[in-house]
Amino acid sequence: MSPRDGKLILVADDDDDVRDLVAFRLKRAGFAVIEAGDGREALEAARERRPDLCLLDVMMPSLDGYEVTRELRASAGLERVPVVLLTASVQDAAVSKGFEAGADDYIKKPFSPQELLARVSSMLDAG
Repeated sequence: MSPRDGKLILVADDDDDVRDLVAFRLKRAGFAVIEAGDGREALEAARERRPDLCLLDVMMPSLDGYEVTRELRASAGLERVPVVLLTASVQDAAVSKGFEAGADDYIKKPFSPQELLARVSSMLDAG
């Protein structure tokens, strides 16, 4: 049994193509995946399913990735779930804002599938 087996990853991105690609790569690597198309859906899915890690796009409708991260950090049972933010922004202020919200890591778009899997595996191994 792989260490990835049984690990549940929440992927939240309002861009269907990005979300589909990320979910496909994670499933192919042996992870279970739940998907959300906006921040509110992501938060509801996290509260219902309690994922092992959350990959959240920063810019989403209803709640952005920063708001979802803050809500997760304030939720009993979810406050320690690793959060990795996905962003197209390369500005240091955006990265700082994410860490201030409670994110554990950042992946800047565009990213390679290898980088995605390496960051996810590293976050899960550290936990």
